[in-house]
Amino acid sequence: MKRTIQGLLLAGSLVLGGTALAQSTTQATPGVNPGSQGVNRGSQGIPQGQAMKGKSMAKDGMLEHTGFMIPADEKAMLERLHHVNQAEIKLGQLAQQNAQSPDVKSYGETLVKDHTAADQKVMSYAQQKGLKLAEPQPMNDVERKSMAAHKANMEKLQALKGTPFDSCFLAIMVGGHDEALGQLMAAKQGTTDASLTPLLQDLITPVTQHRQQAYTLLGRIGPGAGTGVGGSGSMKPMDSGTGGAGDTHKGSQDIGTQNKMDPGNTKKY
Repeated sequence: MKRTIQGLLLAGSLVLGGTALAQSTTQATPGVNPGSQGVNRGSQGIPQGQAMKGKSMAKDGMLEHTGFMIPADEKAMLERLHHVNQAEIKLGQLAQQNAQSPDVKSYGETLVKDHTAADQKVMSYAQQKGLKLAEPQPMNDVERKSMAAHKANMEKLQALKGTPFDSCFLAIMVGGHDEALGQLMAAKQGTTDASLTPLLQDLITPVTQHRQQAYTLLGRIGPGAGTGVGGSGSMKPMDSGTGGAGDTHKGSQDIGTQNKMDPGNTKKY
């Protein structure tokens, strides 16, 4: 079963995983540590659109972590975080409609609840900074391909129901949350704005939990007809609470016994 699930995630990585690899190879900057690049605008008073020097600077105004990138400009960064939240809300709603497994339906409900709360925090922060967020526009070919892949995944999921939907959806969730975590970690490690760091951590925590839940559920349900479409997810579970982007895998736990689908659990995701 483990090998089969790995095959499902590996096949899915061809859709979005290649994007991460392309980001790493096309955006690398000589002499820069790829895990700690970055920047932001905020309380330091640097004009919007101008990246601020943090631990290190990525090429072409992009911050990077484990091959995943996000714009250094604060407005562009927040636009992508807002877009991710909105997409996850739609996917969660779709899971409640099209999934067969009660656990997958419940997971979809969790996505809607958590990403609605997360998006409220993003929008509140943007309002405090006087930033009006718009639909994110791709800054390079890598982002353009990534956005196209996400759109294709959504269209495929909308056409699936039942067990095929469940397995395809969960594979996409593993990869999609790996990507979101990579972007959040790039932003967190790069920023020198003390007011932005708590927001990023507030977003990292539930996204990490969602990724773990999706991986555990995929192992429980197993692959189905949805094989072949997914995200950039690692084929291993993550460390609980690391806030990483799929780059640490030791000490993982079966969060299926800890999430809201376990009646005896008191910890909510």
